[in-house]
Amino acid sequence: MAADLVTATKELHRGFIEAEVLTLTLEDRVLIISDFHMGNGGRSDDLIKNQELVQDILEKYYLPQNWYLVLNGDIEELQRYSYNQIRSYWKKLYEIFDAFYQKKRLFKILGNHDDELILVKQYPFPLLGSLRIETPVIPVYVFHGHQSSKVYTNYNHIVRASLRYFLKPLGIRNKSSGRSPRHRFTVEKRAYDYARNNGLIAVIGHTHRPLFESLGRFDYIKFEIERLCREYPLASGEDRKRIADEVLFLRIELAKLKRSERRNSIKESLYGDELPVPCLFNSGSAIGKKGINAIELDSNTISLVYWFTEGRGKKFVHRGSYNIDVLEGTEQRRSVINTDRLDYIKAKIELLG
Repeated sequence: MAADLVTATKELHRGFIEAEVLTLTLEDRVLIISDFHMGNGGRSDDLIKNQELVQDILEKYYLPQNWYLVLNGDIEELQRYSYNQIRSYWKKLYEIFDAFYQKKRLFKILGNHDDELILVKQYPFPLLGSLRIETPVIPVYVFHGHQSSKVYTNYNHIVRASLRYFLKPLGIRNKSSGRSPRHRFTVEKRAYDYARNNGLIAVIGHTHRPLFESLGRFDYIKFEIERLCREYPLASGEDRKRIADEVLFLRIELAKLKRSERRNSIKESLYGDELPVPCLFNSGSAIGKKGINAIELDSNTISLVYWFTEGRGKKFVHRGSYNIDVLEGTEQRRSVINTDRLDYIKAKIELLG
């Protein structure tokens, strides 16, 4: 175990040192999104349910506003499909990628499900192992996340074979690390420790679990309930009733999460720190049942955003105090789940790391 940790740490450090560098100006904005798992358009293609959503937000929101697009791994699902199958079905999406690339606004990072792209002749875009974004405040290290896992670095060929020749013929969807709490915790903990020890922000994908400032939704709900309980004695009338309704709703959401998560993944969500250092972020994935999570970054702030199609969004967005933006001419909606200043995050990393 100790040897695995040393190896993973060395791999993460090498990725940071050798990373492509993007230096942000005050006007630049970056979208970091991962885990499309594009297939052949069939029933076991993980992205098919969000096809219109992902194409709309990239083509009609981020591209016209000149955002950088960082595809942080596992974009193609090469463990179950050939590149030609994927390319044939997802022509429109590749055209959108190319539009970013022609504007010099595309960075494509490899994950464990699409690392075979390095063998594809004439692949249209440069392929990276990682990206270092130099903001005016703090470095942001973007990598897929599988680099911190012994399973995926040493045995990826075995995983690939089982997916392609066993799960795919049965029509079983992607059973990734996002479904394994033990593996998910290991990946997140090693990325968290590296970022904390080196005084930087790490943004990963791979586990399919959105994280903001090292915390998942379970932790945020607990902290929100705590905040509302402190407000309750000072409130009166309609405000008091509103707070009571909010607490009840959040308790129901917490119970749902407890049923859907294994107990060990919840207990260890703070990585053993009494005061978690806000150094780890995860963009989630593009294959959520009810929408897409992503990370937005500029020279001063970082945000976790949630995109969904009208009528399909998660209840907590509509019940909470979240603003919902309409993407004009579409049914797509955007909500900022969390946002914070980079200087505040840097200060907490320096004081708590």
